[in-house]
Amino acid sequence: MLRLISPIALAIVGILLFGDGTYIHGKAWLAQLLLNCAFDRSVATGEAVKPWSWADMWPIARIEVKRIGASAIVLEGTSGQALAFGPGHLSQTIDAGERGIAVYAAHRDTHFRFLKNVAIGDVVDVTRIDGQHFRYRMDSSAVVNFDASGLEHATQDFELVLATCWPFDAVTSGPERYILHATLIGTGR
Repeated sequence: MLRLISPIALAIVGILLFGDGTYIHGKAWLAQLLLNCAFDRSVATGEAVKPWSWADMWPIARIEVKRIGASAIVLEGTSGQALAFGPGHLSQTIDAGERGIAVYAAHRDTHFRFLKNVAIGDVVDVTRIDGQHFRYRMDSSAVVNFDASGLEHATQDFELVLATCWPFDAVTSGPERYILHATLIGTGR
């Protein structure tokens, strides 16, 4: 009897662990699909549209790195709830396209996993929900402590920072952050 129960129990545990491991990635994929629809409706109507009725966040921009085929919808705010569904815009920072530094942050294992493939010189396209389009060129990267970004907030330039946890392959959280810095190179399509 024990010989029969052991393989069944192991199979059930394996299925549960597999399901648990794929859950966050499935949720991230579905959320981006719904967020893309909400973003497109926001651009069409000129008003922020929630991705689902009970959402406490809304899309504010789409970022794309065409060289590597990466795209993500950016949400307003960086609460744990928002970051579970996509990159978040640090609310203390300006909007993309304005003078200063716009900062977008996301988890390294879901929505900003593609940052490990972004290279200095790559172009990042940002489209806001008001339909305005901005092009940034990646000009530097750094690994910093979470409380010491080294960013100069009083800049007179038009800048974008993408931030995530470091290192990319870690399984637990740590104090380091990977910062990609970009400067505005153009507007419009």
